[in-house]
Formats: sequence, C-alpha cells, structure tokens
Amino acid sequence: MSNETGDKDKKEMSFLGHLEELRWRLFRSAIVVLVFAIAIFIFRKDLVEWIYMAMSRTDFITYKWFCQADNALGLGGELCATEIDFQTIVVSFTAQFSATMYFAIVGGIICAFPYIAWQIWGFVKPALNARETKVSTAFFPYSILLFILGLAFGYLIISPLCVQFFANWRIHDDVASLPTITSYMSIITTTTFFTALLFQLPIVSYLLTRLGIINPPFLRKFRKHSIVVILVLSAIITPPDLFSQIIVGIPIMLLYEISIKVSARALKRNSK
Repeated sequence: MSNETGDKDKKEMSFLGHLEELRWRLFRSAIVVLVFAIAIFIFRKDLVEWIYMAMSRTDFITYKWFCQADNALGLGGELCATEIDFQTIVVSFTAQFSATMYFAIVGGIICAFPYIAWQIWGFVKPALNARETKVSTAFFPYSILLFILGLAFGYLIISPLCVQFFANWRIHDDVASLPTITSYMSIITTTTFFTALLFQLPIVSYLLTRLGIINPPFLRKFRKHSIVVILVLSAIITPPDLFSQIIVGIPIMLLYEISIKVSARALKRNSK
C-alpha cells in the first residue's frame, strides 16, 4: 500500500514538475514578446509608416514590380496599381492607442516566433525518442527559414493585392471607403502571418513521414483533393479575382509537391 502511495506521489510530482516547466517556458516566451513589443511601441511611427502606410501608396515596391512586369509583357497597364483611394480613420477616443497596442503585441509575437517555437520544442523534447529528437533538431533551422520566406511572400505579394483590391472596390460610386486603422492593419498582419504558417507544409510533411503517420502514396492519392483545398484557401486569403488566386495558389501547390518529395526522402531515411 505504501509503495502504491509512493508511486502515486512520484507521478503527481512529475506532472506538477512538467506544469512548472511549461509555466517557466511560457513566462520566458512572454518576456521575449514583451521586449519586442516595447521596441516596436517606441519606434511605432517609423514602423507603421514603413510596414503599413507605405502599402497604401502606389509607389510601394510590390506595385512597382507588377508595373515593370506589365511593361515587359506589354499588357497595357493591367498590372499597374491604380490610385489607392481610401483614408484610414478612428471611430473612438482610444482607437489609436488600441491600434498601437495591437501592432506592438502582434509584431512582438511574430518577431519572437523562432524563440517561442524553440521553447515549445524544448518542452516536447523529453517525450521524444532519440530518432525523433534528431529529426526535429535538424529541421528546426529550415522551419525558421520557411517561416521568414512565408512572411516575405505574404507581405510583399498577398497583402498588397488585398489592399489594392479592397481599397478600390466600390458597391456604388457614392460610397467612400473609410476603413478603421485597426481593420487596415489587421488584414495585412493576419494575411502575412497565416501565409508564413502555410510555408511550414514541407516541414510538417517530413516530420509526419518520419514518425510513420503519412507517406508519399498517401500524399499523391489526395493530390486532387489538395488542389481543391488550395484553391479554397487562395480564395479565402486573397481578393476574389482569378489573378490573385493564381499568384497565391501556384506557390502553395509547389509547396505541396515539394512536400511529396520531402516525404519520399524521409521514407527512404526510415528504410535505412
């Protein structure tokens, strides 16, 4: 009876120890987020100008790229950005401060994402065997690289398309577009962040294959289904026009095909 009680206490302490470790990892992650958020808050005016307000003007770098491509292809200005006709507003006394806090916190989370991911991996690591630990450690840098590439693609390609489309869409000529600053910043931030998460697809594919959950035949079998899902995702995160959906859909399809190749490589390693 005493042995059973001792084992029970040991398990309980072990569980509480895990909770304590999780608490400290979350605390350290929150501190890093807070540090980035404070830095963003201090330099908020310059950052808002460079990151958000620059996208509301036709001289934004992405609009220049598309216009140069238009001239090279001789499309007659179809891809060149037209005047972006909208003004951001606030509708409450505290709205500007709330928008600043939103920008600082979300920006802090994005900047601290590599550290947060590292803390999560560190918490899960003790539950992994030697093979799983080796695999996850080797691919962690690739995960961060893909996250950064996803951020760049979301910010430089998808977000400008969204801003350009929705800013110039009119249900009637007498209806002016006056979005709140929070909604304007939110569409750029969320679109960019979720695109970065989508770029984790090859990493997820590799890890799931090494763990024996999926395999290349499984991914090939559902390739047609994935195309439908990708088109739906493209329609959700981009303006409802064919050009934007193609620009977004093609890279995601390429990522899926890369995931199949990565899965095949992982399966080969498993067989060895």
